[in-house]
Amino acid sequence: MDFSAAVWRKSSRSGGATSDNCVEVAFVGPAVGVRDSKSPASGALVFSAVQWSFFLKGFRD
Repeated sequence: MDFSAAVWRKSSRSGGATSDNCVEVAFVGPAVGVRDSKSPASGALVFSAVQWSFFLKGFRD
């Protein structure tokens, strides 16, 4: 999956745009990428949209 043109977003709960101490998330087609904002060149973990949905659901229950 190519995330080179992806728009990466940081959680507002981890300091927002001014903090480098958090994770970033990007959506590309049916995939969701998660990377460390301190080391974006290190790559990303890639999940399917279904996996991401289950992950988020776990935090709401």
